Amino acid sequence: MTSFQVRTDKEQGDAGADHLLDWFDERGASTIAYNPAFLKGLRPSSIAVDFFRLGGAVYCADKVVSREDQDDFWTRSIELQVPVSDPDVWNGAAATITKALTFLSGDRWTVSFVADTVERQKTEREAFSDTVSLFSGGLDSLSGVIDSLEDGRWPVLVAHHDSPLTATTQHKLLAALRGKYGDGRLTFRELYLRPSGPRSGQARPLPGGEVENTTRCRSFLFLSAGVAVADALGQDVTLRVPENGFIGINVPLTPARAGSLSTRTTHPLFMSFMEQVFGTVGLPHPVENPYRLWTKGEVLDRCANRKLLLGLAPASISCSHPEAPRWAKRDQGNCGYCYPCLIRRASMHRVGADDASAYAWDALSDPDLLARTSKRGRALRALASSLGRPTRGDDVLRNGRIPGGEASAFFDVYKRGRDELRAWLAGAGPALKRRLPD
Repeated sequence: MTSFQVRTDKEQGDAGADHLLDWFDERGASTIAYNPAFLKGLRPSSIAVDFFRLGGAVYCADKVVSREDQDDFWTRSIELQVPVSDPDVWNGAAATITKALTFLSGDRWTVSFVADTVERQKTEREAFSDTVSLFSGGLDSLSGVIDSLEDGRWPVLVAHHDSPLTATTQHKLLAALRGKYGDGRLTFRELYLRPSGPRSGQARPLPGGEVENTTRCRSFLFLSAGVAVADALGQDVTLRVPENGFIGINVPLTPARAGSLSTRTTHPLFMSFMEQVFGTVGLPHPVENPYRLWTKGEVLDRCANRKLLLGLAPASISCSHPEAPRWAKRDQGNCGYCYPCLIRRASMHRVGADDASAYAWDALSDPDLLARTSKRGRALRALASSLGRPTRGDDVLRNGRIPGGEASAFFDVYKRGRDELRAWLAGAGPALKRRLPD
């Protein structure tokens, strides 16, 4: 068990947890690096601020505890104590929060709440938008913004980054969208948050900053940041989470990938848990995913301004590890070999816009990716093997149950997504062709 104590004020004392996650106004004393401009001018309710702080603490704890140090090289036990405005309210949601985090990251979480000693400002809402949209810089979130704008909305974009590459991508896309629709149509809320490196003013620095790169809990942070902004704008402001349903259920390509390599970022079960938490703590914000029953190719094909989307697509990043190519002295960006990149290429193929030169590696023609010793080619080899299996109804349950009686609808999404992948792989080179089913 690795324990964390979150503190919002130095006077809260040290309870003896393994690590302190200090979130102070004084940056030099904090172990959470955070740019307070994210909420500048906004005053979310105390509960929404609590949720945001919980999300930031979860994200940082996720990055600090190494999976390689665990007995099975994956499952961690993490204990988190968080100060909140009303512990009774949060204790009522603790069990669901634990379920959500355990399902999301594959770890054993224990979350407890204590009374915060920092006085909160009175909430003042100024509703200038009815929509907050999460904006990662990927194709789905880009399409989500374009569809909102074409629908006449004035969305507030919530973006998170902890690296310069992600920030650069988001800013480039934002500038292009403002150039098309005008500066006034888009409001941008940029969140920089990550574990802080050691500083002299810290009571207890974190061990070497971040040591884990799987970041399974980023979507928990993203949702908590989004609901904080939505809550500051109005009680019924919608939180949009644009993500295609095929990657949402993210059926494992092989049994071995069921835990470590199949993320649950927007899995319907995780999203159901989060909506339950929102309701329990009193955050009445509808959570909407317009693409939950679409494939990625359908997202592109049905975009309200497909020409604009495809024009901006080369500047977007859908990759699991966009900074990896630099170690091979290639351009950073979409690597071309991770599973999200393979799905991206298949979706671009559907709309006639697949371009191998936009990726650091060409999965269709690079024989090195098929070598058994190639770590980069694991997803491609698993995909080739997976497409040789029949598409079965229970496949959609392999990464978690589907709530709401929607297993059949998600199975249809799964079938269509596999069809998109097969259609793209029809253009494979001879080395990959030999691996594919007839």
